[in-house]
Amino acid sequence: MIDEAEKAKLHVGYKQTVKALTEDKADRVYIAEDCDSHIKDGVGKTAAEKNTPVFFVPTMKELGNMCFIEVGASCAVILK
Repeated sequence: MIDEAEKAKLHVGYKQTVKALTEDKADRVYIAEDCDSHIKDGVGKTAAEKNTPVFFVPTMKELGNMCFIEVGASCAVILK
């Protein structure tokens, strides 16, 4: 889902995702289904308010792999 060309626009983690959303810089958001519910709900709600598409990934480990990192990730964002 995230290709090499988008790697430069990729930001990983809760704080960076929320910051990009609140600053209207997010093109789309990825959320791991197994992350803490307050992260899932908070990021999902903010994305909905900003009309930003949200894609769910089954596990944090899978999202980390998608983001080219060796650890799990709760959420990530592709910038506009």
